[in-house]
Amino acid sequence: MNELKVLIIEDDEALAASLDRFLSELAETTVSHDGFEGQMLGQEGIYDLAVLDLMLPQINGYDVLKYWRTEAKLDMPVLILTAKDTLDDKVHGFQLGADDYLTKPFHRQELLMRVKALLKRSGRLGVDNQLTVGQFTANLNNRTVAINSQTLELNGKEYDLLVYFLQNPDTIITKDQIFDRLWGFDSETALTVVEVYMSNLRKKIKAKADSQPIRTLRNVGYMLETEDNQ
Repeated sequence: MNELKVLIIEDDEALAASLDRFLSELAETTVSHDGFEGQMLGQEGIYDLAVLDLMLPQINGYDVLKYWRTEAKLDMPVLILTAKDTLDDKVHGFQLGADDYLTKPFHRQELLMRVKALLKRSGRLGVDNQLTVGQFTANLNNRTVAINSQTLELNGKEYDLLVYFLQNPDTIITKDQIFDRLWGFDSETALTVVEVYMSNLRKKIKAKADSQPIRTLRNVGYMLETEDNQ
């Protein structure tokens, strides 16, 4: 399973399928073909990056981006992908909070490089596929995590859960977000599974660490505190 999640919002189905194919090498992808659905998916707060077309049915990409930044308060990196290539179009996109802008047609390699750069800049993708946050070092290639140089023995979902926190340090993550991220919107598993995995993960961390960096915020969710915020 990929630790990263990318949302693709593109109404050209052939292009959307190509984007899905390109980016699935790097992340788990979700594809939407209209602005309203894409906006709703994005505001769940479980994606590491969005590739957003501008000319969309229902709601255009500018309005989707504006909603994410002003109403939903999302800091998710957004790469605008569009045929609108005038300077005014680009300036407007950046003013609304876009992180990068790629015009069609584009080269697959450039798309992948820009996506990786945004993920690294936002801390979602570590250098050389290694993510270091506080006491933790996660190797995304072999799916291992060490804390203070001691290996944490984690099962698949425990690893995915901890990496999700490492990609979003000092950020409140709700149980619903964890569930949707790790088990999926349409999973028939009960939401209480989150508490089970959180409890197991926190016990394993506590056994190796001097303190407990993952705080439980009652009736809100959880937060991985870095050393600067403890």
